[in-house]
Amino acid sequence: MRKIFIILIAVFNSGCMDKAIEDSAPTHVPLDVMAVADAIPKYEKRTRAGNPGEYEVFGKHYKILAQSEGYKKKGVASWYGEKFHGRKTSNGEVYNMYAMTAAHKTLPIPTYVRVTNLKNKRAVVVRINDRGPFHDNRIIDLSYTAAVKLGIQQIGTGLVEVEALGFDSAKVIEKKISLLAEDLQKTVFFLQVGAFNHSANAADLQGKLTTAAIASTRVQHIKNEGNGLYKVQVGPLYSEQEAKQESEKLAQIGFTNPLLVVEKTP
Repeated sequence: MRKIFIILIAVFNSGCMDKAIEDSAPTHVPLDVMAVADAIPKYEKRTRAGNPGEYEVFGKHYKILAQSEGYKKKGVASWYGEKFHGRKTSNGEVYNMYAMTAAHKTLPIPTYVRVTNLKNKRAVVVRINDRGPFHDNRIIDLSYTAAVKLGIQQIGTGLVEVEALGFDSAKVIEKKISLLAEDLQKTVFFLQVGAFNHSANAADLQGKLTTAAIASTRVQHIKNEGNGLYKVQVGPLYSEQEAKQESEKLAQIGFTNPLLVVEKTP
């Protein structure tokens, strides 16, 4: 019984649980809430805080979902504001009504969800860090800012769709970075300084570049129905920094707008 009692205390410490206290919008808003950026889904290790296997509120039992993947549901959204600003949420964080957060009864904490107002089609992304709302017809309790951005703050509630968003695990992110690094190693750059219909003109320009101490050049012949096109390019260059340095050298000899060409090596 002691364990269950501790869990209930943790749940009821959440700001949005105590609906006996009348809530309200802030009398003074210190920022442009419409400019507040959405929450950005990212990997976060799930902790026990806010995630008891099951809990009970007002005589009703709730079971935390094992995962958020695939969650998508329509229902009524409400919001909570000034009376709970600064109180602790279910996972021990401090509720900030100007942050893009929300409360949910059963989604794991944290979970990132996209909330769409089905009336005006506005959508926001919020981070679940609290429990509630404990009303049968409501599926999510939004922060004051999220409610304003969705256009439901003045009315108090709105019909929405809540969809859980995925994020990469730490191992997946590490693998993506590794693959990106490998991919960058296979990338080379060229700076194109001219294109001609006749090979003699291209050879002449290539010679001028060599004379000007631009050592690495090539003439690329692109065949078409006619004689083709002869492109004079500086390179290969193996980084954007190297390409920038060569571009500065070209500018000194009159080639101020070379075309950057990106190629993949075999």
